[in-house]
Amino acid sequence: MRRNAVLVALASICLFGTVSACAPVTSLNGFQAVDIKPQDMKVGVDTRSTVMSKLGSPSAVATFDPNIWYYVTQTSDKVAYLRPQVKSRTVIAIHFDKADEKVTEVKLLGLGDGFQIAYVNRETPTRGRELSVFEQLLGTVGRGSAIPPDNDPGQRPGGH
Repeated sequence: MRRNAVLVALASICLFGTVSACAPVTSLNGFQAVDIKPQDMKVGVDTRSTVMSKLGSPSAVATFDPNIWYYVTQTSDKVAYLRPQVKSRTVIAIHFDKADEKVTEVKLLGLGDGFQIAYVNRETPTRGRELSVFEQLLGTVGRGSAIPPDNDPGQRPGGH
């Protein structure tokens, strides 16, 4: 009777460990809005400095246009050893006017607005000549000796 109770307890512990190991771990990355949301910025009213004071520094700034700020939030789930799966992504792009630094546009982009980029696998050829194995092995034959000549005393131990 006691042995059956121990086996049932061990089996339930193993079952609990197996089931809990498959539970997804949810992670929230990026910008976390506390009091004010980025989409609450008012066009023509807020400036670059008011956006900075209300929201803090952006997640990213556009590469070719420093007048576009991005605030990015992403939620993903990871199960066991598998790759994380992105469940939601929100990107808020805030555009500023170059002259008076006021907000001109606030765009809300979601996970569906993104797209996959296909990378080109071509390689850029390097200059120079590629040597074969035999050219590499026999390339130093006749170019010098491993033993320094007798008339060079600085190269030998106990030289004159």
